[in-house]
Amino acid sequence: MPSILVAIIGMIVFALGYRYYSKFVAEKIFRLDPSYVTPAHKYKDGVDFVPTNRFVLWGHHFTSVAGAAPIVGPAIAVYWGWLPAFLWVILGTVFAAGVHDFGTLVLSVRNKGQSVGTLAHRLIGQRAKILFLFIILILVLMVNAVFAWVIANLFISYPASVLPVFIQIPLAIWIGYAVYKKNKKMLVPSLIALAVMYLTAVVASKVGFLQIDLVQYMGGEDGAGLFGLGSVSTAFFIWIIILMIYVYIASTLPVWKLLQPRDFINSHQLIVGLLILYLGLLFVNPEITAPITNPAANDVSWFPLLFITIACGAISGFHGLVSSGTSSKQLNKETDARFVGYLGAVGEGILALVAIIAVITFFPSKDEFLATYSSFTASNGAGLGVFVEGASKLASGLMIPTDVASTIVSIIVVSFAATTLDTSVRLMRYIIAELGMEYKVPALSKTHVATSIAVVSSAALVLLPEGPKGFGSGGYLLWPLFGTANQLLAGISLLLVSIWLKRLGRNYAITLIPMIFVLFMTLIAMFQQVIFEWSWFGSESNMLLFVLGAITFVFAVWIILTAFGALTKNFDGPIKEDE
Repeated sequence: MPSILVAIIGMIVFALGYRYYSKFVAEKIFRLDPSYVTPAHKYKDGVDFVPTNRFVLWGHHFTSVAGAAPIVGPAIAVYWGWLPAFLWVILGTVFAAGVHDFGTLVLSVRNKGQSVGTLAHRLIGQRAKILFLFIILILVLMVNAVFAWVIANLFISYPASVLPVFIQIPLAIWIGYAVYKKNKKMLVPSLIALAVMYLTAVVASKVGFLQIDLVQYMGGEDGAGLFGLGSVSTAFFIWIIILMIYVYIASTLPVWKLLQPRDFINSHQLIVGLLILYLGLLFVNPEITAPITNPAANDVSWFPLLFITIACGAISGFHGLVSSGTSSKQLNKETDARFVGYLGAVGEGILALVAIIAVITFFPSKDEFLATYSSFTASNGAGLGVFVEGASKLASGLMIPTDVASTIVSIIVVSFAATTLDTSVRLMRYIIAELGMEYKVPALSKTHVATSIAVVSSAALVLLPEGPKGFGSGGYLLWPLFGTANQLLAGISLLLVSIWLKRLGRNYAITLIPMIFVLFMTLIAMFQQVIFEWSWFGSESNMLLFVLGAITFVFAVWIILTAFGALTKNFDGPIKEDE
């Protein structure tokens, strides 16, 4: 089957969803008001509350949510065949992710820019709020560990990508200064920065000494490293430490100094990257060699794990944290919420779609696909690497050399993962500070104390657990739990938006229906994993996953029961917004 046909169908569905469905939700359900004074103006402080052009904010929001997950998840999930993954991505994006991201953004904007965790107090009670904050804390901690693990491994596998990624940091700082201190426009400088990055990528791919290859510096894969570790483990350790230092600094700077300009560069990078891949697809039009469905995938059932494996790219609770944690504080006009929130979700769906196509067209034959995707465990280990190579194959349709294409694709993945990483650390700082105020530990509300806790705990979680990947297996081990916790958070966030809409006297079916679906699939999947896989008598016993998973599951069920009580409660009249 020609892959271009799959891409066209997906694009048509996404376009119709944004053009008609999101417009209906914006006008009839959320009733966006262009004259409403948003928190960015009301509480403007130049650090977190900063009124921002909608294109710049879309860039921040899109790249914050479009990390490695919409690539890794689909690249793994095609194990069950490409059709189930394709359907979940396009339908989940239009009817679940778009409404979720859009809804949490509007909910936060209408409530002083507060996060969904804080709003849980108002909507379902103080106890539920605390439990919800702990679930969010566990999730962002896992996000930090998983994405740091992904970045460090890509730096090791594709050393030519290191220099272009690090060049982006001073360029972004320069752009932030030029825009917010000199009142310059951001578009042209960001395009120049992107051109510098890609020119550096081309040169680094061809010139060996520009490749920051820590493994080779220590004598190759069999070389001796530091602290009794091999060269690969030592390189991994060094990259994690460097990343933690970076995110500490990035997450404490005012958003205009690094976060916004870097994300705007990355939004162009994503657009350029998607254009390269889709144009390459148009010229190459490779045949799909992966099976439509995979009858041999009988070690792990697609139901319900498909809907957990593809989290970002169909729906993701982390998106609600970004919408209500950072994006709502920068929204210039309330009517921009549709563009930023819903279109941000569509953009991630487009990325997930090309990830699926890159993987299912990479292999010369169906037998070679099945050999690589011989089990669910094998697909977990191979997915990201297959995507990078498959995307490079698509880019070859534009006459881009394979080594250069591999470097550019890895730069894209690293850039988005890094954006998500420092946004996640910033969100974790907010949550720790809020818990500190809740439990009367004022030291936790201090920026550098909260950030230090976030960074040190994230580093420990990715470095310390032992597993099949050797030293630093934490990110690999946490991926299944990340998916379930992420989807639980999405379902609970949709539940909060449903309660809010009901109390306003509006139709809440558009959030209630995807909420029921997501929670049903996720709770079944999490129960199976916690009890039958990770517990002491499970098939893949792991105490770290069992403890974190059990805590998350119990807290989530508690919150859901409390929230459903609030949802079915009759109110005297609609509540006032932004009280």
